[in-house]
Amino acid sequence: MTIFIDTSAFLAILNKDDNNYPMAKRLWNELIYSENVMVSNNYVLVESFALIQRRLGMEAVRTFQEDILPLINVEWINAETHRSGVSAFLAASKRKLSLVDCVSFEIMRLLGIKTAFTFDPHFGEQGYRCIP
Repeated sequence: MTIFIDTSAFLAILNKDDNNYPMAKRLWNELIYSENVMVSNNYVLVESFALIQRRLGMEAVRTFQEDILPLINVEWINAETHRSGVSAFLAASKRKLSLVDCVSFEIMRLLGIKTAFTFDPHFGEQGYRCIP
């Protein structure tokens, strides 16, 4: 199975003070030893790098880059996918729904991914199966 990994999961894996840390760490360990393919996109990576740096510092950024990202297949967003994400973002017109989320939904749709490792409720609202 292919599983999309969202920023909220990356943050929870790295932040021992996050309420979701125990569950995120357990699920991460299950995922890395499974046959599942883990996918994210470069917009999620940019968002993750910025939030990890701001909230956790550069050592956590290094851990993210060196220990986590080598296990992830990164889909690079092209102009067409960006435009589709922007259109969905503007059409949704929700203050707390991000462009990164909308682009992620588009990538998931294009790749036929039905499951996301996320703590963001927007994925469930879009009909995706969320773990946890």
